[in-house]
Amino acid sequence: MTKPRILVARAIFPEVIERLKQHFDVEPNLTDELLSKAQLTEKLRDKVGVFTTGGERIDAELLAACPSLKICANMAVGYNNFDVPAMTAAGVLGTNAPDVLTETTADFGFALLMATARRISESEHFLRAGKWTRWSYDMFAGSDIHGSTLGIIGMGRIGQGIAKRGALGFGMKVLYHNRSRLDSITEAECKARYVSKEELLKTADHVVLVVPYSAASHHTIGAAELALMKPTATLINIARGGIVDDAALAKALREKRIAAAGLDVFEGEPKVHPNLLTVPNVVLTPHIASATLPTRLAMANLAADNLIGFLVNGKPLTPLNPEVLA
Repeated sequence: MTKPRILVARAIFPEVIERLKQHFDVEPNLTDELLSKAQLTEKLRDKVGVFTTGGERIDAELLAACPSLKICANMAVGYNNFDVPAMTAAGVLGTNAPDVLTETTADFGFALLMATARRISESEHFLRAGKWTRWSYDMFAGSDIHGSTLGIIGMGRIGQGIAKRGALGFGMKVLYHNRSRLDSITEAECKARYVSKEELLKTADHVVLVVPYSAASHHTIGAAELALMKPTATLINIARGGIVDDAALAKALREKRIAAAGLDVFEGEPKVHPNLLTVPNVVLTPHIASATLPTRLAMANLAADNLIGFLVNGKPLTPLNPEVLA
């Protein structure tokens, strides 16, 4: 019996490829070539499923050209690369990889906050350049984390993980803003207080962004929002590129209207706004918040589980548009 044909759009763990081969005729991307839209479309014309990693755009145009496609399984919790309404209209299931990366990403968010507040990258560059010749009382003096006010915009699983680290580990006062307020039990567990976005930006010493990207959340932080923040405040983005207006942020950093920023995601990544590369008071990392080997393997296995669960057993684990299953 012929196995269903699937594409794995980027290089992934060999053991996950072997798992998939037990059930499917797999076309892997062993060279890890970045596929253009035309290349991706051509490869998917005869496939029923695709394993995506978050960068492959699935839209109405591609779906119309690939009528055999039945499932797109993202190896990421975010899915702004999927046009979910178009997928639903075409009867194509989308899945993502939530939960398995929550704690690892929360760890990284807090690490990025600490590196930013304590000017770790800036001081390391200074040391490596051979500029450290003597001690001075204000050399790379940053801001405290313990006892400060943490503001979280986007209080899903990862936001809650960051809140608990801040409140329980560092005695921080935690404020949050979300599309909807959390229940009282979850608020108590996170030791967090719900406030308006404006109050959060005006009050917080450290602002962390953990909101999913959508047209509604585009430039959640722009020039107007940056103007509300304290000049001593830091901004951390581990959400998605486009949540922050990177050009406005670079300008605010250069003019020292906020103290510093830590960014793991960028508008138009892997390209980075050139002005961000020329300001010293920003920590930049290449979208690695979930990058531990155990977590990335768990993400890949969950994407594989969704492909197997749907195409073999008819039961995907984490569907984004379950109405197509009806």
